[in-house]
Amino acid sequence: MHTSSLDSPPRPEHHTAARFAGVLGLCSVLLLTLVAARWSPLIGADGDIAGTTHRWAVDEPVLTQTCRILTDWVWDPWTMRLLCAAVVAWLVVRQAARWTALWLAGAVALGTVLQQGIKAAVDRPRPVWPDPVDSAHYSAFPSGHAMTATVVCGLLLWLLRRHGVGPVVWRTAVAVAVVSVVGVGLTRIWLGVHWPSDVVGGWLLGTTVVAAAVWVHRHRQP
Repeated sequence: MHTSSLDSPPRPEHHTAARFAGVLGLCSVLLLTLVAARWSPLIGADGDIAGTTHRWAVDEPVLTQTCRILTDWVWDPWTMRLLCAAVVAWLVVRQAARWTALWLAGAVALGTVLQQGIKAAVDRPRPVWPDPVDSAHYSAFPSGHAMTATVVCGLLLWLLRRHGVGPVVWRTAVAVAVVSVVGVGLTRIWLGVHWPSDVVGGWLLGTTVVAAAVWVHRHRQP
């Protein structure tokens, strides 16, 4: 199997990442605008879905406790950032890919800053229940768990693909990433700490950051 250096020059491509980032960015801005404007159909759909899943969560305490463990430990944003830090260290020590390591750390940090900035600007209240099964603080939109998992998993998948891993490793990594990104979003809704559009917003914004970061790596790598 041929593996190339992670800091080797990129192959010529037709700006796919830039176009993808642009489309995702527009979708993210549209959803953000609808949330900020309190668009009635969106707010109604959020309320209906959140209300239904909350009733299920109250009626299924074992599943709810499992969701709390997954969201608080396995898929927590700090767990994702620690995973990213481990990969950054591996890139520097084992691969001598310092530029890529800096790029990865910078992209994840940018995603965190973007997420917190939008939360502060939109200041969307979280769901409030008379019988909550979990609690969370600060603004709701976008979901930090969903966005962080999307950014970290997306960037690590791209690095694996670029490194030329075997098909078994690749399929396993894709499966773990998909389960993590989708799973963390669903647990946030199930636990009643986020509206569905918060999670969708986190996924969209996270994917936008990944696409933009990939474009930067392909076209701005020294």
